[in-house]
Amino acid sequence: MLAVGTRPHPELPPLEFVEVATAPAVIEQLDAGGIDLAILDGEAAPAGGLGIAKQLKDELSQCPPILVLTGRPDDAWLAKWSRAEAAVAHPIDPLRLTESVVDLLRGRHAA
Repeated sequence: MLAVGTRPHPELPPLEFVEVATAPAVIEQLDAGGIDLAILDGEAAPAGGLGIAKQLKDELSQCPPILVLTGRPDDAWLAKWSRAEAAVAHPIDPLRLTESVVDLLRGRHAA
């Protein structure tokens, strides 16, 4: 959240973050709607963000774009498998993360 900030781009409205700690809470929040982008931790345990992303894409008819944070660049194939629209690997580069967030949100707001 610190890397992206609340105003990552002048063409986007201010961002509001919703933090959740468990897989059921993620699913509940996204199922309720009103979320424009989900950023999931691919290394979280016991339920990782990659598996949650796949489940969300399979189960929600109106799933927002998903960005997963992966443990290493070689995990990009897992992000594709999960059907996440973007992935950023650790160590997190704030500029790359912000660019990915802005790209996904601009696409969502343009639609």
